[in-house]
Amino acid sequence: MILGNLAIFAGGVLFGTAGIRLLGSKDAKKVYAHTAAAALRVKDTVMTTVTNIRENADDIMADAKAINDARAVQEEIVEDCSGDTCSEEKNDEE
Repeated sequence: MILGNLAIFAGGVLFGTAGIRLLGSKDAKKVYAHTAAAALRVKDTVMTTVTNIRENADDIMADAKAINDARAVQEEIVEDCSGDTCSEEKNDEE
């Protein structure tokens, strides 16, 4: 039993040492650099998309506010002309 545990421990140390050497090799560093470069490109693409969506949302909000402002002015005119007051003002102007 002790020999089994000792073999597992020795295997873990060997695997860990080989793993560290593998992760620190030039080839592994190239892979890391390419992966990081790809991640940066993805980030740039995502940020460009987010910026475009924000700009479109700002345009939509500006259009919506303009529509609501025009509607409020139209409702104000309709309210001002409701009843006899508008027709009396028109008659006075003629």
